Amino acid sequence: MISSRNIGMVAAAATLLAAAPLSAIFQGWTWLIESIIAVAVVAGVAALTRLARAPLWGQVLGMLAGLMLALTWLFPSGQELFAILPTPGTFAYFGDLLAGSMQDMRSYGVEVPDTDPLLFIAVLGVGGVAVLVDVLAVGLRRPALAGLPMLAIYSVPVAVYVDSVPAVPFVVGAAGYLWLLVTDNVDRVRRFGRRFTGDGRDVDVWEASPLASAGRRLAAVGVALAVVLPLAVPGMTGGLLDSLSRGPGNGTGNGSGSGGTSGRIDLFASLAGQLNQSQVADLVKVKTSEQNPFYLRYAVADELRPAGFQARNPSGRSVNRDLPNPADRAGPGVQQTTYKATVEVTKSLSMSLMPVYAEPTRADDLSDNWLYDTGQQVVFSNRENSRGRKYSFDYVRSTFTPEALRAARSLPTEHPLRRQMTATPGPVPEVEELVKGLIQGKRTDYDRVLSIYQHFSADNGFSYRLSTESGSSGQDIVNFLTNKVGYCQQYAAAMAWLVRSAGIPARVAFGFTNGSKRDGDTFTLTNLNLHAWTEVYFDGAGWVPFDATPAYGVPGSTRSAWAPDTDAPEEPSPSSGATSAPTDPGASTAPTGPDNADRDADDGLSLGGTTPNEQPPVWPWWAAGLVALLLLLAVPALRRMALRRRRSGRATSGAMASATVGGDSEPGVRPVVVSADANRARADAHAAWAELLDTLVDFRVPVDPTETPRATADRLVRDSLDDDDAIGSARLLGRAEERARYARDPLTGEPLLPALRAVRAALATRADRRTRLRAAVLPPSVLLRWRTSMADRSSRMVAFTGQARYRLLRWNPRRLLAGRAAR
Repeated sequence: MISSRNIGMVAAAATLLAAAPLSAIFQGWTWLIESIIAVAVVAGVAALTRLARAPLWGQVLGMLAGLMLALTWLFPSGQELFAILPTPGTFAYFGDLLAGSMQDMRSYGVEVPDTDPLLFIAVLGVGGVAVLVDVLAVGLRRPALAGLPMLAIYSVPVAVYVDSVPAVPFVVGAAGYLWLLVTDNVDRVRRFGRRFTGDGRDVDVWEASPLASAGRRLAAVGVALAVVLPLAVPGMTGGLLDSLSRGPGNGTGNGSGSGGTSGRIDLFASLAGQLNQSQVADLVKVKTSEQNPFYLRYAVADELRPAGFQARNPSGRSVNRDLPNPADRAGPGVQQTTYKATVEVTKSLSMSLMPVYAEPTRADDLSDNWLYDTGQQVVFSNRENSRGRKYSFDYVRSTFTPEALRAARSLPTEHPLRRQMTATPGPVPEVEELVKGLIQGKRTDYDRVLSIYQHFSADNGFSYRLSTESGSSGQDIVNFLTNKVGYCQQYAAAMAWLVRSAGIPARVAFGFTNGSKRDGDTFTLTNLNLHAWTEVYFDGAGWVPFDATPAYGVPGSTRSAWAPDTDAPEEPSPSSGATSAPTDPGASTAPTGPDNADRDADDGLSLGGTTPNEQPPVWPWWAAGLVALLLLLAVPALRRMALRRRRSGRATSGAMASATVGGDSEPGVRPVVVSADANRARADAHAAWAELLDTLVDFRVPVDPTETPRATADRLVRDSLDDDDAIGSARLLGRAEERARYARDPLTGEPLLPALRAVRAALATRADRRTRLRAAVLPPSVLLRWRTSMADRSSRMVAFTGQARYRLLRWNPRRLLAGRAAR
């Protein structure tokens, strides 16, 4: 019992060491602390059940119950009994956490923050592995098999890690597995006392036991598979998040735009994943005192790389502290009005960013874990997520007149914001030439931005479409500007790129349009309202929004006096602060036809890419896989046919060779002499006999290799044949093989091939349908030959390994020292 407890504790510790690779996924160490608690509870319950001499199934139930109690205590729903006993509400909460974990997997790139759904799935997985390891190592005494669930933990970072998986955590996990094997080996040795070799010699303490050698070999094989398999299998070199967060232009430069950087929400995966849903889901409900609010925003992407815009990690202080007042930097001509809004995030939206209107001044009902980044103007958290949150905040809505923006001075070249927000991946000649032509003769930053904004109009050939067209330039920005077809991601990023090329700070904002679901002062925003637009910085005004996406393609699109609708038939009213949107927000809503919003968009904020409608069909891959499977299954049958064809070529009649020359009627001409080629006749007989034996194996007729050919033929005639033709054929084949083996002159001139066919037909007639099908599709003779070949190769490998080990042992330092001491 003491040894079982020791192995149980080592199994628990080995499980925690095997979980070390998870450190490559999480930002913090909360997962480890909670996993230690869960594994400790499982190990403690296992020790108590073994102390009570419970059967193995009782131990498993006890460990599962302990794991459930640990999860209930670590992730309480508030409906537990005595704060630890689960209730139906607890299990419903666990279901919500599992669903939330799937959403978080789509929203975050590694390293991920410590959100409750991700922590729950991690602790549940580690606890489940602890149960399996304990059952295998202690209950079944098969510690080598415990390496399989341990290896399953390592498969998680291999599947989701975008970059190469760190090696150090895996080494730690492998050390835990070896520790478990060594502990079990020592326990087995102690049970049997002193060890001896096969010749009765005491085993030296330095000499490894067979069990330890086997354990080391298993460990080496497991380590090799774990390291080599991810490199050898193409599907494992990328991350599973590649398929969940597909979308070009997140700045990783991989073309596909998958993944994300440490600790940052992957904005492209989050936006594309929501827009790609076929069903409409309510994400946010907003109640505001503003009659016609602008877009509700939650993030920005302000770092431009060759593949597109990328979000930086936000930083800031608690949102409950004093927030900056926009009036402190407002210049003349900027009208500011304060409003109040209440936001309720549904359970369908879960991310570390909180939707707010631009320039919030005060927040309520949010904990200090929520921070505000004054530069990006976003509310974020490293510990919590927005799922199911309800909060209120005051915000300032700034409106601008074109005159006020024209009066804004250009930022100095060395200004930090200008250096950062005008950076581009490098000069693109096509972009530079276009921008130079657009801003030529424009004296103010606003006129330059307005000229670029007006370039994305229907008059210049631009149109809104869910599908984009690929180009030949090799650059997404050039392809989009050439093809002039795209949706909000392309328009927002392209305008920001062009504005930056003009030397004016610009970035891309993410958020929601107002949509069409409005009940009084309450807006219900769905996944169809997700949107992206451009923000440009003006001195004295701050970040000013410009939405270059065609209004007819975006539900709830809003235009302003400083950025009017370029495709509208009439110019909007130039009154200060007024918007060109109708009083009824539903009037600005796009139609619900195939061109609405970014509903089916599968790309992030890139400047190219395709949509799900243009994805290559899947059926060719299924067809190719089915063909490959059929070919694989047909290999034995094809091998049997090839063998039969080769033998049939030999087993032709007679093997007669003739040397000729005339007859007696012609003087001077030698007579014809016909002679048999003995070697050819023997080879033909052997081939016919080998084919007969394989046929017997295929039709489940016993074959005794110790019998003579005649005895085998007689037994075949007696037990399996009743047709006279087949009986004569079997005796002929036996006589031919017997003569080929033992006689000086082999049998010649007999039709062996027809004899083989007669015997095979007779056996097929007597066999049942299953036997005939198996003989045709999976011939047992071929499978038997493969098994025999593999056994022979394994035996040769074992013999070679033994010889090599023997030669290496001759150079063992202990043996050399012992020999020198003897002399």
